[in-house]
Amino acid sequence: MLEYEVIKKNRREHLALTGLTPKEFAQLLVGFEQAEKEELEKRKPQKARQRKPGGGRPPILADSKQRLLFILVYFKTYSIQVVQGKLFEMSQSRANRLIHTLTPLLTRALDITGVVPERDPQKVAVTAGGTEESVDLIIDGTDRERQRPKNKDSQALHYSGKQKTHTDKNLVIVNRKTTRIEYLGQTYPGTAHDKKIADHEAICYPRNTRLFKDTGFQGYEPKVESSHQPKKTSEWRINQSSETRESSLIKTPRDC
Repeated sequence: MLEYEVIKKNRREHLALTGLTPKEFAQLLVGFEQAEKEELEKRKPQKARQRKPGGGRPPILADSKQRLLFILVYFKTYSIQVVQGKLFEMSQSRANRLIHTLTPLLTRALDITGVVPERDPQKVAVTAGGTEESVDLIIDGTDRERQRPKNKDSQALHYSGKQKTHTDKNLVIVNRKTTRIEYLGQTYPGTAHDKKIADHEAICYPRNTRLFKDTGFQGYEPKVESSHQPKKTSEWRINQSSETRESSLIKTPRDC
């Protein structure tokens, strides 16, 4: 069985299995333990117990570290439940129950630790701002592959010509300095254009924002301090083209 005390000794394996460093795992564990305590308080029976807490069959995942490892490995690797059960020495049915039990606790733990991105576009100005200094934000559209729809109209709607597959799309805004995801937008079909999504969501930015965007947002100019977009033809490409033209004019002895 995967044991956290063994995995944490290898930072590379830890990152590959959970998506977190040991330090980040420890920070999230504090929120996860608090979320578990809150859940136990909700389940506290009104009547007197006949069996003391902790009695009965011992759990396979003995402590909070193992339970957090279980749910993080599932979402990081997204393995089928049979494989997830084999990794932690349990049946598929028990793995299924644990996934549905621990997912809300993980969501609550992320909220407690303050790493859940804002979902309301009107509140980005509050969550991403708060300082008088300029805030560097990066906006981009993210595509993720989805199952091919059976309906022909849905197939055309979700087919991304750029990715050459059926996808869903979300807008994300990332703080350039802290790398924190400040905003996660709603889900759109893969054919939706980045600028049209941004126009539709009408995101409210802090006034002191320096916004960085790619060419997919050409023409998108919200009310911010400044907006930065790379040129389609970079200076490096121009220099390379001129060098190529010059070298092509030089004849070698074989050409003469």
